[in-house]
Amino acid sequence: QVHLVESGGGLVEPGGSLRLSCAASTASGSIFSINTMGWHRQAPGKERELVSAISSGGSTNYADSVKGRFTISRDNAKNTVYLQMNSLKPEDTAVYYCRAYGLRYDYWGQGTQVTVSS
Repeated sequence: QVHLVESGGGLVEPGGSLRLSCAASTASGSIFSINTMGWHRQAPGKERELVSAISSGGSTNYADSVKGRFTISRDNAKNTVYLQMNSLKPEDTAVYYCRAYGLRYDYWGQGTQVTVSS
């Protein structure tokens, strides 16, 4: 069982920046290489959508709506993924969920609220 702990959400004005972090851990303390880590988000009344993901090899993909503004990165040694969010817009307001998945596993974090408002 993998436990994902997210941090970094909050309230920010339009045009501002936030950095989300998500650390993966196991109850036994064992470390394994997670295939893909990523971020999804869900705004009120909308379906959950992929924001960005990164493979263990560093390949990335982004939703069109965040390209050029968000940057995903990861520290494989720490099983931690980051999402640097710049030039935030009110439409980025959502609960952001961390995800860690591979061929035989799929884990989600509890979510962290990001609110972009003046």
